[in-house]
Amino acid sequence: MINNQWYAVLSSGEIRAGQVLGTRRFGKDLVFFRTSTGEIGCFDNRCAHRKASLAKGVVCDDHIKCPFHGIEYDSTGKCVYVPSEGRTSELDFSRFQLIRYPVRETGDIIFVWYGEGEPDHEPDFFEVIIDPRYSYDQINDTWNVQYSRVIENQLDVSHLAFVHHNTIGRGNKTLCNGPRVVWLDDNTLQTSANNEVDNGQKPKSADESVIKSTNLTFKFPNMWLNHVTDNIMIFAYFVPVDEEHAIICLRFYNRITGFKCIDSLIAKIGSIANKIVERQDKRIVETQEPKKSELYTDESLVAADLPIIEYRNRRNKLQQ
Repeated sequence: MINNQWYAVLSSGEIRAGQVLGTRRFGKDLVFFRTSTGEIGCFDNRCAHRKASLAKGVVCDDHIKCPFHGIEYDSTGKCVYVPSEGRTSELDFSRFQLIRYPVRETGDIIFVWYGEGEPDHEPDFFEVIIDPRYSYDQINDTWNVQYSRVIENQLDVSHLAFVHHNTIGRGNKTLCNGPRVVWLDDNTLQTSANNEVDNGQKPKSADESVIKSTNLTFKFPNMWLNHVTDNIMIFAYFVPVDEEHAIICLRFYNRITGFKCIDSLIAKIGSIANKIVERQDKRIVETQEPKKSELYTDESLVAADLPIIEYRNRRNKLQQ
């Protein structure tokens, strides 16, 4: 994991007002709940008293209530009521403070701060997720690898003709020019596939290659955007569950007709196509060892792996 980062971890619809959600993120068991005003609390999923799971609890008066002894916590993780001590108790319950994870919500995505102390910046995201002109549909799938492997697959241009030979990789374009990689800012990498049929020519270098209008942009720590056209974009966030599991949340955005009802239907059809392509990737990536990537491995990389190399270098720098 990279510390002191905002990670996209859930879609907003997964946490409804008055409900509790227990889930695993960052290798930790967490609990989320939403108050009647829409505020979200996120904590380690253990009551401070006897370490029972708060995921089995309920929301009561905008507090999460432990199912074991009825102890209540507000959305900041502060203990506000211990039934056995009575409602008039003046005791200091600060030792019951839960480990809290700051939360932000935008574009129907819940971001969680993974780091020390309070956030020193706000989430960096792609504008398409808050652009009202676009309609989207989302699918989720769990992969049995760490999230870094899933991200690297999305930056891999040389697998297209093989893994996706009958979908997005049709045409037998096995020779990879470049690819060119540019950094739009310290947080954002952009590249594009510039592949050709191999007729005996030498591939162009990265400097000779270009970023095409159909391109891939990755934002640290875990978001990716495939700009197909200005009217069609495929967006993903890669949820870190633990060292051997990740969830890819894949959205098809479009504004093809400008009519929401029609574009929403197109988005659903786009999700079907996304699912086919995503399952092709998953079948292969889950065979990779080790389950997570590192800066230095025993892999023998080639020129076409430049986006992956750039990703690993920057990730290693951020980890340090």
